[in-house]
Amino acid sequence: MIYKEEQILLPMCLERFTADEWAEIWASSPRYGWCLVEPRQGYRPVDSHAGQSASPGGVSLPTGTLALDQLMAIFATLPVDLTFVDADDRVAFFSEGPNRVFARSRAIIGRMVQNCHPRRSVEVVERILSDFREGRQSVAEFWIQFTGRFVHIRYFAVRAEDGRYLGTLEVTQDVGAIRGLEGERRLLEYGDPVPAGAQ
Repeated sequence: MIYKEEQILLPMCLERFTADEWAEIWASSPRYGWCLVEPRQGYRPVDSHAGQSASPGGVSLPTGTLALDQLMAIFATLPVDLTFVDADDRVAFFSEGPNRVFARSRAIIGRMVQNCHPRRSVEVVERILSDFREGRQSVAEFWIQFTGRFVHIRYFAVRAEDGRYLGTLEVTQDVGAIRGLEGERRLLEYGDPVPAGAQ
């Protein structure tokens, strides 16, 4: 095995892998595990993407680049509604899908989130934001009956890698159909056909 690695596998890798691919292996290894030993010194990859920006109309992320229309379509396709409130408690973003549980107007962008809730629930909103901001909690969840739907609502504290609070993400989903699942489905079976013109 060692002979095959040293005489076949590693030479092939050295011949075929690009500097970017080696850098990705280096960056991913702590997550998946180093081969044999963890290196202490030596190789450090050069970030060939430094200084590069996304293509016009695109968004460049560490795990890939999406055109703006692709990103918007992904948000619209997700079976959950997303709303992001920034660290200053202002609504910064919400997704727009065809079956939103709670209607959202674009007029709420930039508004204090406390002003987007009924007065009776503001105290709960304030407590969640305070607990998230101070690091006492990271998740809050509720489930309610709403206009014939069984709705699961979750709030997640969004933090930077250094632990700094960046805001709160609300994820809302109608889980009625999920609650009704039984047994297993292991074979491909489509649901209702896609309406004409929706493709």
